Amino acid sequence: MQSILTRKDLAKMLAQAGVEAGQQVMVHTSLKSLGYVVGGAQAVIEALQDVLGPQGTMMMPTQSWKNLDPEVGVHGDVPREWWPIIRENYPAYDKRITPTSTMGAVAEMLRTWPGAVRSDHPARSVTALGKNAAYLAAGHDTLENIFGEGSPIARLYELDGAVLLLGVGYNKNTSLHLADARAEYPGKHLSTDHSAVLVNGVRQWVAYDTLYVDGEDFLDIGAAFEATGAVKVTRIGDAEVRWMKQRALVDFAVEWMEKNRK
Repeated sequence: MQSILTRKDLAKMLAQAGVEAGQQVMVHTSLKSLGYVVGGAQAVIEALQDVLGPQGTMMMPTQSWKNLDPEVGVHGDVPREWWPIIRENYPAYDKRITPTSTMGAVAEMLRTWPGAVRSDHPARSVTALGKNAAYLAAGHDTLENIFGEGSPIARLYELDGAVLLLGVGYNKNTSLHLADARAEYPGKHLSTDHSAVLVNGVRQWVAYDTLYVDGEDFLDIGAAFEATGAVKVTRIGDAEVRWMKQRALVDFAVEWMEKNRK
């Protein structure tokens, strides 16, 4: 039987899962995995606010990765002759209105929440809400730097933040991309991305080189990290929930990648 959860239920269970007042936390969530949430995405955000308090900050991925070249398949199996039309006409990223791409209902609501701050990357943005929202979302206007030093994920590391996986797996754990940026291993390489952006108010289709986004082994990394006992695993409604310190995760993942990626 499906669980039913209110805002109060969620706040109580989030606290039991490891969330505390004043934390800076990266949240990845699947609303439908929780069960029936009274108030939906709104209740989840409000419950997080209830627990984090005025000194805390939540951050979520609000990526719009469809703002990439059709050649890489982000627009589905469209005819090749459509590619130039897409490149010439795809709307430039506008953090006020550009929707998320499969980031879930909670992240989609957070990006328009009063007081929330969305970062400037046209394909890989985050949105933060709370005390350190502006700091976390800043410095994401360099197209080449998606997840590396100075990015929102690295800024969360500086603040000794946490990661909360609400009904999703490590394949959704964006902090592992920071580890990828820091690790040194054979075969590490850049890829060329393209996005529609505004340059001095004019839409342009811009090419930029970034670290190749590779998450194929993130589930393996997560399993190995959990084996160390560093992850608190609980349940909220129907969802399995994982809470962890981000620094511990990233540092572990750097070592794992350097040892296992050949």
